[in-house]
Amino acid sequence: MSSKAYKIEVSQGNKDLGNIEIELMPDVAPKHVDNFDTLVNEGFYDGTAFHRVIPGFMIQGGDPNSKSEDRSKWGFGQPDQPKVPAEFSSVSHKRGIVSAARSQDPNSASSQFFICVDDAPYLDRQYSVFGKVINGMEVADKIVAAPRNHADMPDEKIEMKISKIEK
Repeated sequence: MSSKAYKIEVSQGNKDLGNIEIELMPDVAPKHVDNFDTLVNEGFYDGTAFHRVIPGFMIQGGDPNSKSEDRSKWGFGQPDQPKVPAEFSSVSHKRGIVSAARSQDPNSASSQFFICVDDAPYLDRQYSVFGKVINGMEVADKIVAAPRNHADMPDEKIEMKISKIEK
């Protein structure tokens, strides 16, 4: 059986920013892992953006709306996206943790995720951790340091493409 590892290729404009490798945690959040795996297999994330970057906190991406040029809709998701029920665990939101983004409803996660660039223990047992970065945190650091606007959106689109790593 292959491990649940993925490569996130990150670019901004015509510049390759590098890769972030993540390993998922099916024993911690099996529904979130299955959802992410399905979306990667469909090519869903290819062309989506890291649309929210907050230094000292996290980088967020995976919204299908971020494939569009209309930045006013980035981050809001689409109402018809399948929702994944919360899978809270004892895994702490430390630097490098991958967790499911959601609205106020704990059971509203869909495709959006975030990577902690710093420890955020106040999110523990409130957001569903489903993975961790195993290589490439320096790329996440580049993303979070990008010039951004008042809404924490990078001034220039930071795009991703995600593929499975066979091990």
